[in-house]
Amino acid sequence: MRNPSIAYFSMEIAVDPGIPTYSGGLGILAGDTVRSASDLAVPLVAVTLLYRKGFFYQRLGADGVQTEEPVEWVVTDFLREMPPRVEVLLEGRTVSVRAWKYEVKGVRGHVVPVYFLDTDLPENAEADRALTDSLYGGDKRYRFCQEAILGIGGVRMLRAFGHAGIERFHLNEGHASLLALELLAEEARKAGRKEIVRGDVDAVRERCIFTTHTPVPAGHDQFPMDLVQSVLTTHKELADMKDVFCVDVVDRLVEHGRDYFDTQHVVAGQPALNMTYLALNLSGYVNGVAKKHGQVSRLMFADYAIDSITNGVHANTWVSSPFRDLFDRYIPGWCEDNFSLRYAIRIPGDELWAAHLEAKKSLLQYVNRETNAGMDVEHLTIGFARRATAYKRADLLFSEIDTLKRIAEQAGPFQIVYAGKAHPRDGEGKEMIRRIFRAKEALGPSVRVAYAANYDMDLAKMITSGVDVWLNTPEPPNEASGTSGMKAALNGIPSLSILDGWWVEGWIEEKTGWSIGELPRTGEAPDRSRDAKSLYQKLEKLVIPTFYRDRERFLEMMRHSIAMNGSFFNTQRMVLQYVARAYFH
Repeated sequence: MRNPSIAYFSMEIAVDPGIPTYSGGLGILAGDTVRSASDLAVPLVAVTLLYRKGFFYQRLGADGVQTEEPVEWVVTDFLREMPPRVEVLLEGRTVSVRAWKYEVKGVRGHVVPVYFLDTDLPENAEADRALTDSLYGGDKRYRFCQEAILGIGGVRMLRAFGHAGIERFHLNEGHASLLALELLAEEARKAGRKEIVRGDVDAVRERCIFTTHTPVPAGHDQFPMDLVQSVLTTHKELADMKDVFCVDVVDRLVEHGRDYFDTQHVVAGQPALNMTYLALNLSGYVNGVAKKHGQVSRLMFADYAIDSITNGVHANTWVSSPFRDLFDRYIPGWCEDNFSLRYAIRIPGDELWAAHLEAKKSLLQYVNRETNAGMDVEHLTIGFARRATAYKRADLLFSEIDTLKRIAEQAGPFQIVYAGKAHPRDGEGKEMIRRIFRAKEALGPSVRVAYAANYDMDLAKMITSGVDVWLNTPEPPNEASGTSGMKAALNGIPSLSILDGWWVEGWIEEKTGWSIGELPRTGEAPDRSRDAKSLYQKLEKLVIPTFYRDRERFLEMMRHSIAMNGSFFNTQRMVLQYVARAYFH
């Protein structure tokens, strides 16, 4: 294995369905990125945190009330403990950190190591041992300590492993921003100084890459400055050279924050450290995750140069078994060359449909067994599986129950499979799940609705390959990218989607799917009723008639979904763009 020259930091990385250290799209993207890096033999190493209690195990009551339980899993079944230990000073206490290793092997045998950082060590205080227990759990102090372990502890762990030749540090979202402070400290130490100078900042910016993922405020962590000082500032009489940067940099954050950082935001009435601005100011290359998201990000952060590299998915992971066999027959080598999926346009319709029906039967058997929904494999099946939060508007389809009943009666029967977790503290997201359950009861047998619990990688693969049409209804412009529809496209599933995120690029009307509404103009306010009306019109006039009465046209759309979108919206293409624009520029 070549010595890594790229370090990829992410708060969550989904490397295996049995390792519950991810909550949704960010972690899935990170895992797909690592998998494609290994396929392409990119000299990359990844760093994340080990969550012994995972995100959470979701249970849904008959009324749609979500309850959460810790995820039970055995770390040693999947990961190998490594000998190095590093220390991070938090609130003046020394916290020991260890790493567990997972190896991602690519199609040609190249290995990308992923290090999971863990503080559950006997030498740590009880509270510190729990710092890496839960993903996105706890209060702001808990979260900030986690981000210090990821950023500061992560750099130190890489040094402990001997990875001295790393040229670029890729921050996947702002959670890892504190790694830049550790790099600043390294620059000062190399020069024998105990203070940070402007030249250190320039050197660090040259080495950092920052990918921002969301326009939604909740996606940009902010921490009160007194908390930042409390966690990072050590007692000066105890500070040695390895941690003196904490005193110096925190002082700079307060005194000169507007030079390098943005501390103009407030939390609870006091200045706050915005982790996104910390990353923006200490990264030489910054990108959004779709062309539209790049435009939105440049409006949000007008003083910064922000590129865009559209997300993708790892084709070899997300293609279902029936389609894998199909591609192996008609597109040999597609795993090594995802661009060759464009030849899917030649796949015979009867074989395409047979593969699809096999995946659909597997999904509906699972759904019927788990939810007793009584779904029919002959009926048009719509899929919606996303994180349950307000801006994703999972309940837009149920704006008018009577209209849905009429469409099902007059145009043709359809059924809907839902899945998705709401964050334990997201009351709106939890209420959305309950609204879907109420809609399910109101629709009765007219439109069957199932909500599959505990959405994870395995369930995602079943749903994105087993439905007939993929539905996505975010409130624009809040969908940074979205990758679920990309997974569906790889399996020949056309999308019915709001024109936001990746769908702005992937949409060709009645070729790769259908739009809901039109592309909104900059600054135009979302209109829920207008979007719902457009959704009903497309469903009644185009989607249902095409599925039932023009099968050849539907098959042609399936081919185009693979050939045009599957061949492009993959992490093989995405990683190659990072290589060309950011990693080795």
